Amino acid sequence: MLPSMTARRIAVVVKGYPRLSETFIAQEILALEQRGLELEIWSLRHPTERAVHPMHKAIKARVAYLPEYLYEEPLRVLRGAVWSLSQKGFGPTIRAFWRDLKRDFTANRVRRLGQAFVMAREMPEDVRHLHVHYLHTPASAVRYAALLTGRSWTFSAHAKDIWTTPDWEKREKMAEALWGVTCTAHGAGNLRSLSQPERVSLVYHGLDLSRFPAPPESRPVRDGSDPLDPVRIVSVGRAVAKKGFGDLIQALAALPPDLHWRFAHVGGGELLNSLKKQAQEAGIADKVAFLGSKAQPDIIALLREADLFVLPSKEAKSGDRDGLPNVIMEAASQGLAIVATDFAGIPEFIRNDVEGQLVPPGDWEALSNALNLLARDPERRKAFGAAAFSRLRREFSMEGGIDELEARLRAVTANPKREPERV
Repeated sequence: MLPSMTARRIAVVVKGYPRLSETFIAQEILALEQRGLELEIWSLRHPTERAVHPMHKAIKARVAYLPEYLYEEPLRVLRGAVWSLSQKGFGPTIRAFWRDLKRDFTANRVRRLGQAFVMAREMPEDVRHLHVHYLHTPASAVRYAALLTGRSWTFSAHAKDIWTTPDWEKREKMAEALWGVTCTAHGAGNLRSLSQPERVSLVYHGLDLSRFPAPPESRPVRDGSDPLDPVRIVSVGRAVAKKGFGDLIQALAALPPDLHWRFAHVGGGELLNSLKKQAQEAGIADKVAFLGSKAQPDIIALLREADLFVLPSKEAKSGDRDGLPNVIMEAASQGLAIVATDFAGIPEFIRNDVEGQLVPPGDWEALSNALNLLARDPERRKAFGAAAFSRLRREFSMEGGIDELEARLRAVTANPKREPERV
């Protein structure tokens, strides 16, 4: 056991840093740092994108990168393993790892143990608490490192990590963590069913409205009747199965020929080329622009110029799904009318026919009909945009969630670690 410290710093552990798609994590780190918490960031992966958001540039915390693949830094991993052999927590760590490996015999399990060895050895002694984003692979590395060193740990669960992690694994990790938070009632219900309910709290990410301009005072009154001034439809999100962009391309292709529109997509992702091919084969490639990954100022500028935002999220075959995508709240911050699916955490913010239009997930015909009707009705779009902005400001601003996280993390760093429950 390392000596106790009067001032305790917190390590925030993430899968990759910085990542354009994870504005909610950067927003949280920056807000906590601005409130005086001493943080450092540990990332399981190096960045893969050149662009960064302004938030990333404002964050002052030191960033440490673990070996993404153990063979890339063998001496570093070896030093961590040798150091770990002499720790009192080595036995419990190896027993936990062996139980995990027997149920999930993959190289990924070994990689997380190696990363934990490195993290445990290299983490400064005054960092006495770990807070990890995502309950799947990042939490595995954190759990092993905490067992090795006697540190406490907590978690923020989001979406994919909840729905693609086996119940046995979530149950055991939550039994050892001090507490956890998640960002949708949908996800909180799942985690509470596998743990002591009071140890999992619903904490919406919300949006830091100070980072966003006020919504445009007015938008052009486009109704799709003018070929020289078409309705502008936009979506933002990685091109992956759970975002439902294949359904969206089908929906756009089915729009009536008398409706004049243009669509812009922002985001990278593994399905980008297949979506471009789908648009080409559907005969709408001249109306669709795939813009790739963009920094947040560029995204906000696009939202301000648009008439309609759409995100057709659904469950992927792997079980992966969204929570409450931050980009929906970003669209609301600009008073933009929203069409989305009645799925996962989305209806916790967008109520059908109040703040926007919701359609069943995977139903491209219903999506096409909703887009067609809203594209022709600028007054209805204006009402939806105003209602979404009002609800965002009233119930989904960032401050409430950050208040709770700050209080919880300060309590953890002020009090000695309790022994976790053994499973």
